[in-house]
Amino acid sequence: MPRAMTSARGVLLDTHVWIRLQMLSHPLSTNAIEAIQNAGALRSVYVPAISIWEIAMLTRRKRLQLEMPVGRWVVEALDKPGIQLLPLSIDIAIEAVELPEPMYKDPADRMIVASARVERLTLITSDQPMLRVARHIGMDCVQA
Repeated sequence: MPRAMTSARGVLLDTHVWIRLQMLSHPLSTNAIEAIQNAGALRSVYVPAISIWEIAMLTRRKRLQLEMPVGRWVVEALDKPGIQLLPLSIDIAIEAVELPEPMYKDPADRMIVASARVERLTLITSDQPMLRVARHIGMDCVQA
């Protein structure tokens, strides 16, 4: 099994990875855990701002059940040691539109890939299309 590769700048968690990490549900791969631990020691585990929107939408659509209001969940999840919120920047917004094909149309996924690419972070996801795109464009990524 290949070792987790993480950039010196840290890792970016896909929304579902952040949820799984916070809720301790659906274990992550050994490579993902190693990458998160290594980046966490450097306070370099990032969550893209679009993930907050995704979580709010998932709860509204009843596809995600939280034991507290979304706002409180987000504040508590971002309060974990090593976790940083990565704001949406002008460069990320533009990169999300300009990602080369075969990037598909989901705007949140495009923002997540663009966030990792612009900030040179290792993307951690289980989403196969996102992993394919990340590899296609030469980004560091780890299967969650």
